[in-house]
Amino acid sequence: MRSSLFSRVLDVALLRRILRLAKPYRRKFYESLVLAVVLALLAPLNPLLIQHTVDRYILTGQGNMIWMMSLLLLISLLTQALLSYRFTLLTAWIGQQIVYHLRMQVFTHVLSLGMRYFDRTPVGTSVTRTISDVEAINDIFAEGIINIISDLLMLLAILAVMFTVSWKMSLVILSVMPLLLVAVWVFKEGVRKAFTEVRNQVARLNAFLQEHLSGMLVVQLFQAEEQELEKFRAINREHRNAHNRSVWHYSVFFPVVEIISAAALGLLVWYGAHQMLRELSTPGTIISFILFLNLMFRPIRMLADKFNTLQMGMVAAQRVFALLDDTVRVPDTGSRSADNVRGEIAFRNVTFSYTPGHPVLHNVSFHVPAGSSLAIVGATGAGKTTISQLLSRLYDAEQGQILIDGTDIRDYDLASLRRVVCPVLQEVFLFSGTILDNLRMFNPQFSRQQVAEAAARCGMEDWIERLPGGYDYQVHERGASLSAGQRQLISFLRALLANPRILILDEATSAVDSYSEQLIQKAMHVLTQGRTSILIAHRLSTIRQASRILVLDKGHVVESGTHEELMQAQGHYRRLYELQFGFRLTPI
Repeated sequence: MRSSLFSRVLDVALLRRILRLAKPYRRKFYESLVLAVVLALLAPLNPLLIQHTVDRYILTGQGNMIWMMSLLLLISLLTQALLSYRFTLLTAWIGQQIVYHLRMQVFTHVLSLGMRYFDRTPVGTSVTRTISDVEAINDIFAEGIINIISDLLMLLAILAVMFTVSWKMSLVILSVMPLLLVAVWVFKEGVRKAFTEVRNQVARLNAFLQEHLSGMLVVQLFQAEEQELEKFRAINREHRNAHNRSVWHYSVFFPVVEIISAAALGLLVWYGAHQMLRELSTPGTIISFILFLNLMFRPIRMLADKFNTLQMGMVAAQRVFALLDDTVRVPDTGSRSADNVRGEIAFRNVTFSYTPGHPVLHNVSFHVPAGSSLAIVGATGAGKTTISQLLSRLYDAEQGQILIDGTDIRDYDLASLRRVVCPVLQEVFLFSGTILDNLRMFNPQFSRQQVAEAAARCGMEDWIERLPGGYDYQVHERGASLSAGQRQLISFLRALLANPRILILDEATSAVDSYSEQLIQKAMHVLTQGRTSILIAHRLSTIRQASRILVLDKGHVVESGTHEELMQAQGHYRRLYELQFGFRLTPI
């Protein structure tokens, strides 16, 4: 029964897992615990010294010993101050070390997660887990559990000394403890709920801001500022209200504690005065108990706050551990290296769905000989990009097999597979930094000369060198300082430097100007030489020279052949061709 009550107050298993984070720093952790014990034992010393000074030397007129007792009191205060400094420094250091390594662990884990995780998780939520929630775990060690242990040990030491000096006065003070315990319990429960809501609202705020700052262009183009501002106002209001609820609990709790403390002091003075009149107590004892009372109520006041700090940290830790325990990733169990593959591709009855029960590919089968090209066409949503994502193993097929050189791609080491399969996407993502940094993403060891030679092969060196700083031109977030065509050219050059055996061009020539398209066509010619290529395109004029064309419709392969064969068949491909070019061909 006692165990289940404790489990409701604190999740013991979760706390044990949190404490394991301190294992690499256990020597300093143990040192902080030793300091907590020493500080707890020293806490009652000052009131005892004052009691002894008052009763033995001040009341008896032995002034020559007062300076000695004052010196002892000063030494005691300085010792406690130094030990407190070391204790605070240690707990803060442990917390920051844990935060540093845990944040690295979280980000490493996020890098390994599969696309399904990012499909269902807002970016702002992942940011909150990696930044704010990990930081809250620091408070568990810097302000939470070790400090709670220190305060509890101090309380025990003070109570032990109080009962040794006068058990009757101790009971008088403790008579108000039931009221204090009720106040602490109510405060703890109320603040825990408020802080949990605060964490939820912080995650919502981060997710909303991340999404809307990234999509600010769309917001302004469609004049949706007022509408989105109202949404933000509602989320921000909930965040404010959650904080206000936590502040309300604090504003009630601390005055209640002060009232209970004043009641205890009043009872102590009343009882002590009666004892002194009956010569059953001394002034030094009364003074020491007043000091004991202050010493006792100070950690009790802070215990509730520290307990909630601990619970906040545990709520955050639960979220972080849930992320670390997330197994939504592509299994990397293959042992074969793909570095020397020729590039032959085969899909055998592949079925796949992003959402269970809603397949986007149905029993798709095709074969691409090594060194040849396959163009995939079809309406939006036909499943073209999904094929490229499956080939790169961003997702795994639910049914069927995908083979490279006759080997299931799941048997290849994932890193080596992605070294030989390189996509050039329609939506090019560039990171903040220089053009050179973005080009060397696959291999930071590439020299500037190697990059320049690759650019010359594609005819791109002129426009890069015309930029301010050339290869050192600073690319803003997501490549905002470059045009769509320039971003696409960088993605082609990045793919050439990767030197893949299998190249995927996913709508790579769309939304670019004519000059950029000429450079892209040259880059495509250089890139596809001697490589297996998959060309995904809406613009049918760009894929006429493909070795084979695959036509998809709602996830089904409806046609396959060369451009001439498909035009003669007068089927789906021909209708797409006529629709795109705005005229109807006479039957062949």
